[in-house]
Amino acid sequence: MTFPELVKFLNDIAWGPWMLVLLVGTGVYLSARVGFIQFTKFGYAMKNTLGKLFKKQTAGGGEVTPFQALTTALAATVGTGNIAGVTGAIAVGGPGAVFWMWISALFGMVTKYSEVVLAVKYRERNAKGDYVGGPMYYIRNGMGKQWNWLAVLFSLLACLAAFGIGNMTQVNTIATTFNTTIDAFGGNTGAVTITMFGQVVPVSSIAIGMFVALIVALVLFGGIKRIGSVTEKLVPVMAAVYIVCSLIIIGVNFEAVGGIFAMIFKGAFSADAALGGAFGITIMTTIQKGVGRGVFSNEAGLGSAPMAHAATSEKDPVKQGLYGIFEVFMDTIVICTLTALTLLCGLHSGVDITWGQSAGTELIIASFATVFGQKAGSLIVAVGIGLFALSTILSWSLYGTRCCEFLLGHKSVPVYQTIFVAVIIIGATLELDLVWNIADTLNGFMAIPNLVALLGLSGVVYKLTKEHFEKEKLGV
Repeated sequence: MTFPELVKFLNDIAWGPWMLVLLVGTGVYLSARVGFIQFTKFGYAMKNTLGKLFKKQTAGGGEVTPFQALTTALAATVGTGNIAGVTGAIAVGGPGAVFWMWISALFGMVTKYSEVVLAVKYRERNAKGDYVGGPMYYIRNGMGKQWNWLAVLFSLLACLAAFGIGNMTQVNTIATTFNTTIDAFGGNTGAVTITMFGQVVPVSSIAIGMFVALIVALVLFGGIKRIGSVTEKLVPVMAAVYIVCSLIIIGVNFEAVGGIFAMIFKGAFSADAALGGAFGITIMTTIQKGVGRGVFSNEAGLGSAPMAHAATSEKDPVKQGLYGIFEVFMDTIVICTLTALTLLCGLHSGVDITWGQSAGTELIIASFATVFGQKAGSLIVAVGIGLFALSTILSWSLYGTRCCEFLLGHKSVPVYQTIFVAVIIIGATLELDLVWNIADTLNGFMAIPNLVALLGLSGVVYKLTKEHFEKEKLGV
């Protein structure tokens, strides 16, 4: 069995039907326990998150502000999964994959909320005085030391997952997209190549990987405060630019939007009905790609984002947990939906999609090109991908560092960070399908210990939520 075949075999295990049931089922169970607050308290959550984003916030030593904690977590979740991931899910699973992304997100809001609540509740101070938290800490401190093996398992899987979801997939997509953009402007990235890992690789990909590695190193070695400072400036700008450009394309194709939503809802239960012919896309493929890419994008259930939220200066776990609801809403319901509508508007304008086959950023570039032209469309996507992916790499470098620190102590951190930066260069040269499969596989296995902990500590989430809203009623 070759390495790619082994990865695919493990991927099929990690993302089989049982994993989809576990992920969505955990979200449904947690939602029921806290009274479906993603619906009943949605206005309250938006008022206390979106409504406070532009108010001045301060943080002490070893802390970041609630907004910086949010943007650090959002920087990780709003990445290539919002563009390349959504595009690939639709190409392989049909338009109906979008519906299942929405379903996973609606219940994922409470999964993420619960993760953040527990992270703040059970966090600690490390040797440097920084707040540290996440699944490994709420497993050990909340479930008891007899469960420490589960905390160790999560940390080990997350350390490895950081190289996939938060590193190789991101830089690989940056390199691919920028090479396409360079070629669109008359360059020829295939003219100068070398052979690496048995593949012919453009030298431009290596140069892009080295440039990204340099930026990450400069920020990463500055610690959580520098990462928070960078992401609080980067995330709002990158999100605003991408949202505006997507809305322009949707506006130009406004008459097609009703039909596009019909395709999504029909395709959720029959791709053949949505696409008007027999394309051989099964319902299970549609669901798997929709839920899988939804989780890849918003990371609800993976246990990653609470590691960023644990550093907040906010003392109330529930108040910070509300940012988890907002995070999933912004990532999947807003940005992923805009990508899906943009791509399907491109289909309406003549972009050719080979259904059932994997695809990367070339389809979304073609969709942007229908309105902005090939050069401008390529540039918009390249800049969007570059900013989204760079911010994701920065945040996941923090997550991997926190898990390594939990496993091996503070002295291991510089070694891990150095390896992480080096892998960025390697990731820029790998084959895209292999990179995505590695990331998906590590995501799936990483989620298992975290979901076990969420179910085991659901009573704590219920208790803290109940106490918070009872105090709200009393005006305390």
